[in-house]
Amino acid sequence: MRSFFLRHHRLHVWLLSLAAFFLAFAVCRENRALMNAIAEHVTAPVKYALGRMWGLVPFSGMELLVIVLILFAVIYLILWGRAIVRTRPRRRAVYGGFIGALCTGLTIYAVCCLLWGVNYYTDSFQDRSGIREQPVAIEDLYHVTRYFADRLIDTSDLVERDENGVFAVPRDAIFAGSTSVYDAVEQQFPFLKFPDQVPKRMAFSKVMSAMDFTGVFCPYTGESNLNVDSPACLLPSTIAHELAHQRGIASEQECNFLAVLASTTCGSDVYAYSGWLLGYIHLGNALYRADETLWRSVWETLPDGARADLSFNNSYWAGFEGPASRASQKVYDSFLKSYGEAAGVKSYGTVVDLLVVYYQELT
Repeated sequence: MRSFFLRHHRLHVWLLSLAAFFLAFAVCRENRALMNAIAEHVTAPVKYALGRMWGLVPFSGMELLVIVLILFAVIYLILWGRAIVRTRPRRRAVYGGFIGALCTGLTIYAVCCLLWGVNYYTDSFQDRSGIREQPVAIEDLYHVTRYFADRLIDTSDLVERDENGVFAVPRDAIFAGSTSVYDAVEQQFPFLKFPDQVPKRMAFSKVMSAMDFTGVFCPYTGESNLNVDSPACLLPSTIAHELAHQRGIASEQECNFLAVLASTTCGSDVYAYSGWLLGYIHLGNALYRADETLWRSVWETLPDGARADLSFNNSYWAGFEGPASRASQKVYDSFLKSYGEAAGVKSYGTVVDLLVVYYQELT
């Protein structure tokens, strides 16, 4: 056993160190005060520094890292294969290559735990704001959904549209207004104050669509990365969603709520329309499942522009339904659950509770 350990002692020490780290993380994540301190004094400053650094380049640092990782994996497999052919006994090379790959993958995940995973165990937006999801009565759901439909009536004609009546605001204009989206929300909730960087456009946006993603925050680069191939009508509110992640908000449901709130209060007609549309989609889907008759009564009031955008959005995503999108969502669902977000990707739906609680007083 001793000779076996010493033969690959560096790999074994690396693996044992990772095991110790994950054990310590599992223990420490139960200490809310410690996780809050790590997020505030370690995670947030590092993400800010990374975001500032990668903000100096015009391309997505995350995409560059993915390309480098893929090249590394290919080269590693080639070298591993050569080692297996040349080494006797071959099991040494097989074992060494496997442990090396395992340690590399676990190291990448360990960095993710430090830069992002801690946020799942800190005080949530609901904890810090006092706005909490509650059971929703159908009547309240209906009134808030109707309120959002009315706001779409108010804002639908304020955005640029093409000859088919579909949202056609240039993406350049959308990105140009991204860094001021949270100005009003930061006044209401000072703990959300954060110096934003302009989000990055994904060069491989169609790949993102195939994986059923509209955007992703990368903790390794501190960037918000956006799918710019998907319908532009939801791009502003998606930007607001990813900027919520930059503020250390891990919950998808809370980020969707903040995306609506930030978009509709930032003073931009383009962002406001997108925020009301995002909120209506969540509320409308919930109302449809609860009472189709009530849903239809609201749907019939929607302006033609909103209907055109919803139809275009549905048609676009229908073209990407398939094994790739289902597989990517299953992987992401497992990732969320690994950090204790029990509902997984279904947690996107619970944003309805927060929207109803917050907006029902305005109806």
